[in-house]
Amino acid sequence: MRITPRRGRLVVATALAAVLGLASPAWAVPSSTTVTATPQSAQVGASVQLAATVDCPGDATGGLGVTFFDDSTLLDTVPVNANGQASYTTTFTTVGSHTITAAYNGTAECDASNNTTTVQVTSAPTPPDPTPGFCLLVCGGLINFSVGDINNTVNISK
Repeated sequence: MRITPRRGRLVVATALAAVLGLASPAWAVPSSTTVTATPQSAQVGASVQLAATVDCPGDATGGLGVTFFDDSTLLDTVPVNANGQASYTTTFTTVGSHTITAAYNGTAECDASNNTTTVQVTSAPTPPDPTPGFCLLVCGGLINFSVGDINNTVNISK
């Protein structure tokens, strides 16, 4: 059988479902996960706080915690605290739309769940051109002197 990109995604999704199904025992209760990114729009190299909240009637702590992904790239796996929260701070090196997935891995009491959000990353602004003229640092402030067009006309009468 030839594996096309579409079939490849299906194989990966099926494998993930099997792993998640094996990670949660039959007596675990359903959970839900929400993920947020602050800010949702950032420049390349700026910090973005990813926060996942797991809602489960059972104890969501323990287990493997929450795994954060940037598209298909694994970022990190962090524990879930007593309030059902997990957070991770990251920076992005490429511009564009980044799909962030927070995958709660489940415990003996809570089934696995996941959620996605999007972070829009833009390039850093280019610094302005230097101002022509003389700049001096005086008394802790910056004073800028610009030299304009100076015409010196001399009239000599005889």
